[in-house]
This record gives sequence, structure tokens and C-alpha cells, in this order.
Amino acid sequence: MSALPHTVSDVMTHTAVAVGSRASYKEIVELMDQWKVSALPVVVGEGRVIGVVSEADLLVKEEYHVDDEVLRDRPLGDTAKAGALYAEELMSSPAVTVHADATIAEAARIMARRHVKRLPVVNDLGLLEGVVSRGDLLKVFLRSDEEIAAEIRTTVIPDLPTTAELDVEVAEGVVTLGGQLRDRALVPLLAKAVRAVEGVVDIRFHLRSEERIAH
Repeated sequence: MSALPHTVSDVMTHTAVAVGSRASYKEIVELMDQWKVSALPVVVGEGRVIGVVSEADLLVKEEYHVDDEVLRDRPLGDTAKAGALYAEELMSSPAVTVHADATIAEAARIMARRHVKRLPVVNDLGLLEGVVSRGDLLKVFLRSDEEIAAEIRTTVIPDLPTTAELDVEVAEGVVTLGGQLRDRALVPLLAKAVRAVEGVVDIRFHLRSEERIAH
């Protein structure tokens, strides 16, 4: 009913920083600091993603430096990471990834469900194409109010299965729809379509009834 949602390819970082499976602990830390990222894809061969090493993976070693007794209460995987030296030992695998043609909403759901801040973007062969972060996904909310309103007027309202005379106003991403909608049963459908427009923060209705218009 509305325009196709923006995809991961629209907002992702196409030049991704990655490390090989034999990258050392110190090399990984230095790259994270240099590029100001919290996680790095681990790749082999021509760029196939086999895992992701994050700050959380690296901090296990520091935690055990403080108190070796902690080892007794942590999973065996964490114990192994405490003594790990290379990316292939430190990484979380298999990697949580996303495809470039996934919608921004799909990528956001993956991040929320898997509790990650960044996703490697891969093709059908599992080769690295880029990285998308939480900050990248939030870029859709940088769209101007005018751009959002124009999309609603041209792609949402004309597709309503009934005649509608609606006024569209957008302020700070909040959409206000006023005017006349002859079939009030369409309000939930209209609300869903408007919320699907990238950059919409919320929606409000100020609709007039036909009876009021008639008088």
C-alpha cells in the first residue's frame, strides 16, 4: 500500500572492516579502537563470514584477570575465550548476519532478538558485503518532514480502496491525518500503511464525520 520499505543496502556501510581467523587479540583491539566499532566480522577465503568477535568476547579475558575464581561459575565457552589468542577462538559463531535486500525493520528485529549492535551484511554465498549498525538503521528518522508527507500523499492515500479527502501534515516525524475518510473501517489499514513509511515516528487522526460535513 505504501512505497517499498528502505532496505539494509540503503543505509549500511559498504566498506566493512573485518579480520581473518588468525588475527591476534591485540590486533583486534587495535582495529576496534582505530575504526571506533564494537565488533568485527571474522572472514576466511574470499570473504566468507564465519563469525563475529565483539567487545564482549574480548572482555572475558579481562574479567578473568581480576578474579580467577570466576572461572568456576562461567560456561566452558567463556573459559576457553579467557585463554584465547586468535579471532577464531574468540569469535561468536555462527555469525548473526543479514542480507542487503532485507528491510530495515527486519534488520532491527534481528538485532533486538539476538542482542547485537551490528550485523555483517552478506550475499547468498555468505560473502561479506558490508556492515549495518543500530545507528545506520536510525538514519531513516533523518528524513525531512516534507519527504515523509510527500510519500504518504503519493503512495499511501491514492491506494486506499475508497475515496478519501485527507490532509497530511508532518512535524518532527509525527504524522497528522485530517479531513474525511468515508469508510472508518479503513483507519487501522491506513495507520499500518503510514507507519510503514520510513521515518514516521507516530501517527494521529483528526478525521471529520460525513454527518458533520453534510451540515
